[in-house]
Amino acid sequence: MSFVSTLRQWDEAVACVEQRDPASALRIFLNIEEKNSKIFFNIGCLYLNNSELDEAEKAFDRSIGKDEHLAAAFFQRGVTFYKKERFEESLLDFQQAFKQLRGNQLIDYKPLGLRYKLYACEVLHNIGLVQAQLGKWEKAQENLLTALSLRADAKFSHIDHALDAILKQKLFPLVEIRAGLLFKPNKHYVAELEKRDYLGKAKVVSSIVPADEFSGFAPLQPQVDNVPSTPKVPEVLRVFEGEPHTVLYEFYPETKEELAVLPGNIVFVLQKGADNWASVVFNEKRGLVPYNFLEPLDIVTMTSKPMQIQPHYVYCIMVIINKIISQALLYSSQTNNIRDFSGCIVKVHFRFTIAVRIAHGQSYGIILQTISSKLKLPASALTLCYAKEGVEERVNLEESEMEAVWNSVKDNRLALWCSLTEVKYNSLTHLLVALYSYASSTPEDLDFEQGNIITVLSKVNDEWLEGQCNGKVGIFPSSFTSVVSSPMADWSGSGKPT
Repeated sequence: MSFVSTLRQWDEAVACVEQRDPASALRIFLNIEEKNSKIFFNIGCLYLNNSELDEAEKAFDRSIGKDEHLAAAFFQRGVTFYKKERFEESLLDFQQAFKQLRGNQLIDYKPLGLRYKLYACEVLHNIGLVQAQLGKWEKAQENLLTALSLRADAKFSHIDHALDAILKQKLFPLVEIRAGLLFKPNKHYVAELEKRDYLGKAKVVSSIVPADEFSGFAPLQPQVDNVPSTPKVPEVLRVFEGEPHTVLYEFYPETKEELAVLPGNIVFVLQKGADNWASVVFNEKRGLVPYNFLEPLDIVTMTSKPMQIQPHYVYCIMVIINKIISQALLYSSQTNNIRDFSGCIVKVHFRFTIAVRIAHGQSYGIILQTISSKLKLPASALTLCYAKEGVEERVNLEESEMEAVWNSVKDNRLALWCSLTEVKYNSLTHLLVALYSYASSTPEDLDFEQGNIITVLSKVNDEWLEGQCNGKVGIFPSSFTSVVSSPMADWSGSGKPT
């Protein structure tokens, strides 16, 4: 049986339940060959409502076999076992239903087609009832207290009554799913079962045949006497009855009536006015063009017998010529717009990679200044090097190396490596410039903005210095700064002058 057949029977059975005919619904459900867990659940509910407990138990068994995570099926089978007074098995099913809730207060089955919410507090309510049936009053009280804490709404007042009954060691009613609630098939799938006439029935709007009621693909046509032997020339070819002309100059339209043409285009002049404007057709468009922009064109001239060309042949030839001219003009305009990019592309590997374009043969100073501007760092703070052929380690870039550098360029590409200049702090008073802004994180830190000048007072270690900036004294990371002035005095490294 196909999925469509199953869906159609499922929808029909649910409709029978809504019409209060559960017997017909049960018969239809049982006739479905490929039953899923939801259909077996529906069958079990119908048997349970009819008090056919053995059949209900079998149906819920098969529903759980199809979907072992369907908490509602465990809940209904627990109800079935309770009514059969098999309390141990009922307790296990209610506990399994609570486990499938997985810590949630409820499961809303509406997205799956069942308008029912299985609440954790009601499952615990039934667990407490079964434990009371087994004489486990203390455990029953514990589960009801837990159910009371999980109660999400005041409508669960029956939990309060159940707790009062437990304190008096009395039983209380069982919570069940209301009769008539079943899983329904997906409404979008059901909607697709209906046949739809997307084209509709043809209707005769106008016909030359009296009382024409034809509803097929075309109305009836009357027979015509004296059919002409010469076929009618298509309307689209009538425009080529004009005289072909070649466009001499480019013309841009200024009104809607005018037509844009380019030099070399071939147009057909339909009519020439006294005001020197011609009505022409070009690319199946009709418009006005100055006649002095045009020149008559002889399509075919031969020394012997002239060749007669039909209008549709002329049309094909003109279209091909116009396409060739348009492509040639487009290529020419694109070629003229190409910029002449000269120079070498230099890829610079820093903390990140950048690329700059530098003309061949430039000096070291220009290269350094270009990279400095790109990185927005002082040139004095940068050291450049390159991979020299035959040398394992990279060689520092200097003016004396520029000839070798430019000789190593391949395919107009050059790779350089950039690093911050290593500062050797050997002066008592040393000026540094801040490459980046630094915000203090402790009271001992010195904060500054990018571009501030910092006076070095002492060296704390290889990574931190002590300095003064904006009237404040503190420590700061040396990697945030670069050299400004040359050393004036030596120190021993301890911060004291020697």
